[in-house]
Amino acid sequence: MAKILVTGGCGFIGSHLVDKLIGKGHQVVVVDNLSTGKKENLNPKAKFYRIDIQDPKISQIFKKEKPETIFHFAAQIDVRKSVENPIGSARVDILGSLNLLENSKKQGVKKIIFASSGGAIYGETDIIPTPENHPEKPQSPYGVEKLAIEKYLNFYKKIHGLDYVTLRFANIYGPRQNSKGEGGVVAIFTDKLLHNQTPTIYGSGNQTRDFLFVEDTVDAALKSLAYGGLSSVNSLPIYNVGTGIETSVNELYKLLTEETGKDIKPKYAPAKKGEQLRSCLDSSKIKKSLNWQPKYSLVEGLRETISWFRKNQNS
Repeated sequence: MAKILVTGGCGFIGSHLVDKLIGKGHQVVVVDNLSTGKKENLNPKAKFYRIDIQDPKISQIFKKEKPETIFHFAAQIDVRKSVENPIGSARVDILGSLNLLENSKKQGVKKIIFASSGGAIYGETDIIPTPENHPEKPQSPYGVEKLAIEKYLNFYKKIHGLDYVTLRFANIYGPRQNSKGEGGVVAIFTDKLLHNQTPTIYGSGNQTRDFLFVEDTVDAALKSLAYGGLSSVNSLPIYNVGTGIETSVNELYKLLTEETGKDIKPKYAPAKKGEQLRSCLDSSKIKKSLNWQPKYSLVEGLRETISWFRKNQNS
C-alpha cells in the first residue's frame, strides 16, 4: 500500500477521501491549515500536520514523510472571495500549489491528483453538457487559478516527469459540507431550512448547476489513483466529473423543501458577480477511460445530506 499525502484532508471532500484511502489500507498524511477544514473531520488513523500549503516549512514534511502520491484538495474555494480579493486567492491557490509541485519534484513524488473545477474553468459555454475540449473562459479569479494550476501540472509532467491527473469536478455536495462562509448551496439551504430560517437565492434561481454527490466525487479520485498515465500523446489526463444533468437552483430548492418537509418561501437577491448562468459537465471521457459512473441520483444524495445535517445541527 502507498504513502499518500492529502492536502485539505480535514475539509469537506478531502476528509471523505482520507477515510476511503485509510479503509483501503493506505498510509495517509494530512496537511490542512484548518481555515475551513475541521479537526473533527480528521480520521484518527491519519498523520496530521497543521500547516498552510504556502508555508516553506512544508518541505520538511515532504522530506520526512516521502509520499508517493499527492491528492491536492486544499484551496481557497470561494468564487465570491476570489472576485473581492484576487491577490489573496491567487496566493493560496497558485503559489501554494507551486510550493507543493516544487517539493514533489525535489522529493520524487510519482503522481499528483488535482481537484480542479469543471464549473469555474469553462465559464459560460455554448455546449451543454460541456466536454473537456471546450475552450476555457473562466469568469472568476478562482476559475483562472484552477486553470493556471492545470497548465503548471502539464509543465511539470513534460519537464520533470511528474505524473498527474486533473479532475474537473461539478458542484459537489454532501455530508460535512460547510454551511457557513464558502459553503455550497445545498449545505446553505439545508442548514437554513432545518433551522426554520429563510434561505436567499441570488439571481433569478434559473441558473443551473451539475450537482455531484461527495461519494461519487471520491470514487472518481480513487479510480484516478490506479490510472497509469497518459492514454495517448494527444490526450491530457484531464477529466470532467459530473452527472451530466442540469438542475436549476429553483428546482434544487423545491426538492430540498420536499425532502425536509419545510414550507418556507425563499427570498431573492441580486445575482453575484462572477457567477455563471449554466454549468453542466460531459463526463463521457472518465466513464470510458476510468470506468467511473455516478451512483447517486440527486434525490438520494440530498436525503443522505439532510440526514447528516439533522444529526449534526448544532455542530
